[in-house]
Amino acid sequence: MDELVRTFAARGDLAHLALFLWASSASALLFLTLRELAAWVRRFDEFVRELARFNERFGGHD
Repeated sequence: MDELVRTFAARGDLAHLALFLWASSASALLFLTLRELAAWVRRFDEFVRELARFNERFGGHD
């Protein structure tokens, strides 16, 4: 990694390196956020299913 930074610095492409690092970190954070959101949706769906099952068993149906 250090050699890569030196190569970019020697060529004067520090702005490109900074942009690449920013874009990479932003993409990684987006991926992690979407993964957590998907897990939350699955847990919420399981909760709703269990609630529906509870209502079917113990609901006040006449």
